[in-house]
Amino acid sequence: MTISVTGDPRFFARSGPFSLAQVVAAADGEAPDRELLLDGVAPLQAAGPHQVSFLTSRRYASELEHTGAGAVIVQADLHALVPSSAVAICSANPYASWARVAALFHPVAPVTPRIHPSAVIDPGARIDPSSDIGPLCVVEDGAVIGPGCRIGPCAVVGSGVVIGRDCRIGAHASLSHALLGDRVYVYPGARIGQEGFGFAIAATGFLSVPQLGRVVVEDDVEIGANTTIDRGSARDTVIGAGSRLDNLVQIGHNVTLGRCCVIVAQVGISGSTTLGDFVQVGGQAAFAGHLQVGHHARIGAQAGVISDVPAKASMLGSPAQPKWDFLRQIASLKRSPR
Repeated sequence: MTISVTGDPRFFARSGPFSLAQVVAAADGEAPDRELLLDGVAPLQAAGPHQVSFLTSRRYASELEHTGAGAVIVQADLHALVPSSAVAICSANPYASWARVAALFHPVAPVTPRIHPSAVIDPGARIDPSSDIGPLCVVEDGAVIGPGCRIGPCAVVGSGVVIGRDCRIGAHASLSHALLGDRVYVYPGARIGQEGFGFAIAATGFLSVPQLGRVVVEDDVEIGANTTIDRGSARDTVIGAGSRLDNLVQIGHNVTLGRCCVIVAQVGISGSTTLGDFVQVGGQAAFAGHLQVGHHARIGAQAGVISDVPAKASMLGSPAQPKWDFLRQIASLKRSPR
């Protein structure tokens, strides 16, 4: 059996070692001044004396008690639980600190400028010389790829598509009718900009409606593997800055996501629905079309949203309803046999 290894060097770039002071600075935390050299990160139960780990909940205090880590990132109120063998790095947000420290030891591999000989590049495409175009990519006429981008194997960048700086397009992803901002990550197999699901019903059958909009993806967005984002029908489909879309998400035509939305796997959002800023949507939730969801709303997993949702609401169930109404109904059902 293969032993689990955090940051297997076959797959992840590695840097370091770093002094405790450098790690504390990366974590934006506080720790006692001590001479300690750290060479990696690992979970509590597997970390060694030269590795950094973290704890965010008292539920895992037993693992903390027996950890062999050299340093542990914790909230200040958990400081006393860190064993004397480890240095406590106190942080207001341990998970964010962990993310920064893990990135310190395992930075994203730098882009190596190249165009692979097997890539098919239209003469009318514009590719910044600092970008990396992988094997068997297709870049069509009028496409623009900005500085520092990496386009993965077999990806297709359609005619007129614009990709900003420092973007990553995964293997087999396809982009058409789309404008991407800076630092956008599109994971393998994603489909962006294809026709939306729009048709009229005529006497002779279905009549496809031309989909004449675009997909606009703002800065710092991540789009998960095999996610699909349809272009707009008459206006644009928009993914707001900083949003995170998990794998296997479906975004219909004319949908607008605000800033920093989180959309978990297998969510489906029907056409012309608008989500405000910082909306969170649990896995397999579904939205009818032409809805308005307010800022900071939270939609639970498998919820069926069929009407507008006010700002800061927490909704559960299908059809979706306010969280506490839903929980009271469930409690009542459980009591009814008695």
